[in-house]
Amino acid sequence: METEIIKIGNSKGLRLSKTILDKYNIKDKVEIILEEGQIIIKPIKTPRQNWETTFEKMSKEGDDKMLRNENFEEGNFEEGNQFNMQ
Repeated sequence: METEIIKIGNSKGLRLSKTILDKYNIKDKVEIILEEGQIIIKPIKTPRQNWETTFEKMSKEGDDKMLRNENFEEGNFEEGNQFNMQ
């Protein structure tokens, strides 16, 4: 596939068609890999994807315990108020 490099302000960019964006599930960000003689553009997967499954597995295996024994003191946790930790 051949496409043109376009001017974007003081920079230049590459325009990807909706077909390519949909086919490769490209949303807001991509990873660019520079290899000898080529540039690879890869979609970035959704952050936190599959976390629910991972957390369920951690819970079943008992691997979901706090690493530090710190607790919040009782207090007002509304926005704008500060709180202390023991």
